Amino acid sequence: MIRWPSYPAHEAFYAPAKPSSALWRLVLGVVLAFAGYIAFGRLFFELLWQWCQTSNPDFYDAVFVGRTPGALLVMLGTFAFITVATGISVRLVHRRSFRSLFGALPLAVRQFGGVFAASLVLGIVLFVLPPWSMGAPLTPNLALGVWVALLPASVLAILVQTSAEEIFFRGYLQQQLAARFRSPLIWMLLPSAFFAAGHYMPEEAGSNAIAVSVWAGVFGLLMADITARAGTLGPAIALHFYTNLSAFLVVSMQGDLSGLALYLAPFGLEDEAALRAWLPVDFAHMIVVWLVARLVIRR
Repeated sequence: MIRWPSYPAHEAFYAPAKPSSALWRLVLGVVLAFAGYIAFGRLFFELLWQWCQTSNPDFYDAVFVGRTPGALLVMLGTFAFITVATGISVRLVHRRSFRSLFGALPLAVRQFGGVFAASLVLGIVLFVLPPWSMGAPLTPNLALGVWVALLPASVLAILVQTSAEEIFFRGYLQQQLAARFRSPLIWMLLPSAFFAAGHYMPEEAGSNAIAVSVWAGVFGLLMADITARAGTLGPAIALHFYTNLSAFLVVSMQGDLSGLALYLAPFGLEDEAALRAWLPVDFAHMIVVWLVARLVIRR
């Protein structure tokens, strides 16, 4: 028989979801959140299309690949629609506040700060320690002055993107499922499976598509675990934020979503052999960062 870890802080986290834990509400809430996200997105991109037609015709298509700073900033900013749509769904369908998705907010803020600071220190240490390459030299991408000038907007855009995903997957879905089902097999695995499915990209990653999707699924499980241990979304947002800051701003893979990076890795998603060789390193890094977060919250 599987013995799951004890998650005493988790009960307080999902307590606001208990009065509206009926499955029909969850299904309706997910549908409404998804429909709202699509509606806001279509309206935004219609307005963007109208502006691009007269001002910058190439920018519209550039947003979907994110290979320039402006295009990637806009793409990341559109994740705010997930947050807004989820907040509307929680209010209309579950009759509870958007704030309740975070757990105790003052504690969430403190945990976010502690976990992010520890992760950042770890990242700096790993960056300066050998080995100093990814099999080949890194390629400079943005000039340092441009990168620094863009840094405030870049950091804000990535925070919008990462917090939106955590609010929906580890906030809304995890809370509602945990309020209805006690087994972690449900409230941990289901959101993580959906998260993994969203990262399945066979056209971009080729034979590594399943491995990349598994990576995302494991990441989702670790975020579900740290959320349950902490009793707030703070640590999960911090870890996701740190992970994407590294991937978007410091060293990005060649190709799409590389517009804000200071350096480019010597390979892209389409370089199957190189990516396959690097994935175990990424898995190990993910586990170490999760362990550091556990030490910070000590649960």
